Amino acid sequence: MNVQIIIIFNLLLLNSYVRSEWNTRDYMKREHSLIKPYQGSGMTIPFWDFTGSTMVTNNYIRITPDLQSKTGALWNSIPVYVKNWDLQVHYKVHGKGKDLFGDGFVIWYAKDRMQTGPVFGNNDFFHGLAVILDTYSNHNGPHNHQHPYISAMVNNGTLHYDHDRDGTHTQIAGCEAKFRNLEHDTHVSIKYERDVLTVSTDIENKAAWKECFQVKGIKLPTGYYFGVSATTGDLSDNHDILSIRLYELDLPDDQQNNEDRSNIVPSATYFEPPRDHTEDPKPSSLSGIKVFLLMMIGCIAIVACVVIGIMFYQKQQEHGRKRFY
Repeated sequence: MNVQIIIIFNLLLLNSYVRSEWNTRDYMKREHSLIKPYQGSGMTIPFWDFTGSTMVTNNYIRITPDLQSKTGALWNSIPVYVKNWDLQVHYKVHGKGKDLFGDGFVIWYAKDRMQTGPVFGNNDFFHGLAVILDTYSNHNGPHNHQHPYISAMVNNGTLHYDHDRDGTHTQIAGCEAKFRNLEHDTHVSIKYERDVLTVSTDIENKAAWKECFQVKGIKLPTGYYFGVSATTGDLSDNHDILSIRLYELDLPDDQQNNEDRSNIVPSATYFEPPRDHTEDPKPSSLSGIKVFLLMMIGCIAIVACVVIGIMFYQKQQEHGRKRFY
């Protein structure tokens, strides 16, 4: 009996250890991490700046409230010189909307920080990596997936994020992820290791990572900044960040350790060459002429029928008068 109790106790202890250690590494970089308590002296956050509608509380940092036309951002103030890393974000997206809500938020590794623009509150034509957690579908793109949706984009400053098409022409990969309005914790891991980008989620409350997508051949320079931005339009949601943890991955055999990556250009093998933006099919000028001619012929035919009808009616009237006399 005592042996069984000991076995059960050890199993519970092991399970507790696995659940508590599933998302940790040995080298958490404090200057690039954000954990409670957030505030330092006054309203400042050590190593972090925030702008727009962002609000700091004791339990979370709300990038946008569940109100229309709000934009907020949170940016690390220290450039990142770690070459292999795992960024883990504990977040919560929730709101009153049941069928319509938006727009989502983005986790950035970008050259420029504290910028304001049309891409979920950040600037377009950015340099770096964007991991987009999109909650609203614009239904204008060629995609066949549902929302919420997680995707990634690597930009060298020349690519435009097409919001009307949910970025489908510039994304390198993506997956569906139903992370909104959940009662339990939701996490995302963005791992960059040996030029391989792996995005994983824990949205099923299993304390285990589930791979969303993995892309090889990603080149990212050092010296960029981590950040989070969010925006709402006619639709809205609360976009909350509970913690951000950056872990440096120890890869002693990695040839990149002695490589200077401060001046390389962000790139993805998938974008060589980048996909061109494809507009919706529009009628050509020849097609327009054909349509115009068909409309003219139709109008002439209608007028001819009316004239023939009037003439036939008049003849019938004349024939009736002759019979009367």
